[in-house]
Formats: sequence, C-alpha cells, structure tokens
Amino acid sequence: MKVAHYNFNVKPKKPNAAFMWITKHFAGYPLLKKHKFECEYVNMEGIKPPYFLLANHASEMDFRILYGAIKPLNMNYVVAIDAMHDNTITLMRLAGGICKRKFIQDFQLIKHMKYCAEHYKNPICIYPEARYSFDGTQSYLTPAVGKMAKYLKLPVVLIMSYGNFIANPQWNKDKFRPVPVKGKLVCIATADEVDELSADELNRRIKENFVYDDFRYQYDNKIKIDFKERARGLHRILYQCCECETEHEMYSEGSTLECKHCGKKWEMTEYGRLEAHDGETRFAHIPDWFKWERENVRREVESGSYCIEDEIEVHTLPKNKFFAQGKGKFRQDVTGTHFWCNAYGKPFEMHLAPSQLESVHIEFGYRDKKGKKTFGDCLDISNNDDSFWLHPVNRRDVIMKISFATEELYRISREKIRGESNK
Repeated sequence: MKVAHYNFNVKPKKPNAAFMWITKHFAGYPLLKKHKFECEYVNMEGIKPPYFLLANHASEMDFRILYGAIKPLNMNYVVAIDAMHDNTITLMRLAGGICKRKFIQDFQLIKHMKYCAEHYKNPICIYPEARYSFDGTQSYLTPAVGKMAKYLKLPVVLIMSYGNFIANPQWNKDKFRPVPVKGKLVCIATADEVDELSADELNRRIKENFVYDDFRYQYDNKIKIDFKERARGLHRILYQCCECETEHEMYSEGSTLECKHCGKKWEMTEYGRLEAHDGETRFAHIPDWFKWERENVRREVESGSYCIEDEIEVHTLPKNKFFAQGKGKFRQDVTGTHFWCNAYGKPFEMHLAPSQLESVHIEFGYRDKKGKKTFGDCLDISNNDDSFWLHPVNRRDVIMKISFATEELYRISREKIRGESNK
C-alpha cells in the first residue's frame, strides 16, 4: 500500500499577514476579551524579534494567549503533526507552523527554526512540555531546550499563562469556563547572555521560571467555577485511590470523584479543591494527588515490578489522514516500551529502550475531527516516518500511568548513563 508521508524537508512559510489578521481578530482576540486577558511584561525592554519564545501548554486557548501577549506580531511556531491534521496543513503553514512528530530527535526542525529566525525575523515559539498539562502544573521539560537556545543565539523569552488550564482542562474540555486569564512575558536571557552561558545554565534559568499551578491560582484568587460537571473526567488523571490505593477503579461525574473499590467520595468545590464526603481529606490540592501517583509509579519502576500490557486498536498518521490498522499488542516494562501490530498490510513492531523515549503524548477521548471518529483515550508514539496512535482495549485509565512510567524509565536510564560516564 502506497502512503503519502509528511515531507519535513519543506521550509516553513512566513506567516501570511492577511490570514493572520483575520484569524486573530475573529478567532483569537474576542475569546481573550471574554476572559479579560491581561499580560505583564518583565525584562522586555529593548527585546525585539526574533527571539526564542517558550510557552506553557495548558489548553486550546494557548495560541490565542500567545498572540495576545506579542500583539501585533506574528510568529513561527513548532506544531505537532496531529494539530496540522486537525486544522489542515495548508492553514497551519499559512500561520507559520513548523511541523514535527512528538518526542523524537529532529535535527531538521532546529534548522527550520534557525531559517525562520534569519529570514522572517519573527519570534520562534515552541511548547517545551510538548503536550498539554494534565494537572495545571508544569510538565517534563527536555534538557535539549538549552542546546536549542545556544544554537539559535536568540534572546530567550517565556510566556506563562494563568487561568488557562482551569478554563478548559484536558480531561474535561467540552466547554470553556468564564475564567479570567493572565499572561506574563519575561525575558530570562538576552542574546549576549545566551552566548556566554552554558546550555545547563540556560536550562536552570528556564526551569526556575517555567513554574505554574492553575489550581493554586484559582484558590488563591478565589475564582469561582460553578460548572456543574467540573469533576467529570477527573478520574482519568486521578486513577489511583489515595484511600485504599486501588488503581483504575476511580469514577467521576458532576462534581464528585469516587473510588468504586472502597466507596470513598470527594467533592470538587467551586474553587478547585477536593473535600472528602466522609473522613479525612488526604489531598485537597489536586496536583498533590497527581504527584503522589507519579511517586508510586517511580517506586514500581525502581523495584523492577512495573508492567502494563494490553490489546490495542491502532491508527497511523503518516501525513494528514488517519489509517485504521486493526488490533495489536502493547507492553511497557522496565525493558522499555514495545508494541506489535500490522501497518499497511505488513507486520510491524517497535521496541524503544528506556533511554530512547523521554516522554509520550497521550490524549483523553481523542476525536478525529476530519474522520469524525472517536479513538477514546490513546497514546501516540512516533518514528521519523509515521505516528502510531494506540488505544488500550481492555484496561481502563492506564494511559496516565504509562505517561508517568515513560518519564521515570527515561530518568533512571539517564542517571545510570551519567553514573557510568563519571566512573
């Protein structure tokens, strides 16, 4: 079967001024006005494009916030191939999009970013988390960002948004809540400092400033969200009961989270806190529960007992169309991440050692907007030519744990490599 694959060698376009004016004024600025968007500017005096712009990834409002913060500028930005698919490759390229597949090494991408900086003089934007936040706090940041900054030789600017996540969390994104949204645009390194500092030092500065907690922002600012279905979907990230520690028997609806194994229930308040219906509330702050789950996965990985396997439904995204590939098998354990399936009529398998996969893209209730099909909860693992969307068939609410484990497997493998190199 002959299949068209995306050509990553094609140079990105300069954003089309007319197209972007229409897009921003009809699809961007009105929503920002509705959410009373304000932006604070820190150390931005004298900072002009091109600069290297790093943004936190919290909801589908992200792009609107970016354009509101850098108004009236346009930008070139790195965008995943699934977003290219959802919004069409033609339109995303008109907007200045630079396509990539998630969580693979892509040297051509860096060259494209350099090309845009030199020829178009726009801000060059990436989302270093490479996926939406799940608990309203910062996700894993690859250490490659510091090296990218050194290569581009541009000022490093961060745009942090607050209120963005709680307005439309990934596990419950049917509608935007009327939440005030703020941004902060801050330069953390001038071009001269980028030239002088090491990549490690730049990474340190990025991590120090790349910090947010939207549930804390909501509670501290007493932002009331009276959306009746505000807890629906919360079990997708809080998949392990903190009372009896049973996994994958959590359920949520309305404003209630419940463990079907032990019967414990929690109310999600209008201010984003959890309150137990009876007895002690162990984790009132949702990110604390989320962090506890990650720590539990880390212990499993470190002990060597971690393993998740299941039958999967497989779809591939080589360019701008999904192809159904039928069923396959997935297994992740301390040896790495593995799956077997058929691809375009031929047997296919992928085996990634812990050091080869630093994170994984996951989606809750993913819907193919073009094909009008719902894949459900799934994970996306790519190679240079294709993206494989894997939907677990028999086990519920496992993709968040797979995501945790992928990052912990990578962390341990890198620590081992560093330890051996220091001997």
